[in-house]
Amino acid sequence: MAIKGEQTRTRLINAARTLVEERGYFGAGLNEVTEAGKAPRGSLYHHFPRGKDQLIAEALAVSGQEITELIATLSEGAPSTGALVEAVLDALADRMEQAGYAKGCPIATVALEVAATNDALQRICADAYGDWQRALADRLVADGHAPDRAEGLACSLLALVEGALVLARAQRSRIPIDRVRESVRVLLEV
Repeated sequence: MAIKGEQTRTRLINAARTLVEERGYFGAGLNEVTEAGKAPRGSLYHHFPRGKDQLIAEALAVSGQEITELIATLSEGAPSTGALVEAVLDALADRMEQAGYAKGCPIATVALEVAATNDALQRICADAYGDWQRALADRLVADGHAPDRAEGLACSLLALVEGALVLARAQRSRIPIDRVRESVRVLLEV
């Protein structure tokens, strides 16, 4: 029974991840989550007794970790930070295109919607962005940048990536991502 319960819980988290990324916090209603997760409404309250915020928090944490792992995996094969950022841009752009521009950054929509009003979700968004920025800063240091300079560059690189995703999604075009690729090269003097 425990395995079936975990499968239901995982389906609900994955449904919430998809709906939140596509529609945002307010567009991901619990009825839609249970329908997409193929679970009875009672399962939602059983697995997430604190309700929607608990479900969304766990969904965001999983999404944030997925991108952290993507960065780590791509970093292993990238010869430089610039190549890493370009690989991240490509992976996220491909994902966005495959979803018909319904998906962008799995954290950005919620961060924009509720960061000012929901401390728990704001913290999860901030933690995800912090993890990604640290991964980029670590790579910059490994490439020879001073740690204090690496932090600033990592913040700028992350802002470029996030901005490119927002613009690409809004324009339904990869052009902003291609332009940011050029900016990354200039920023890193590649």
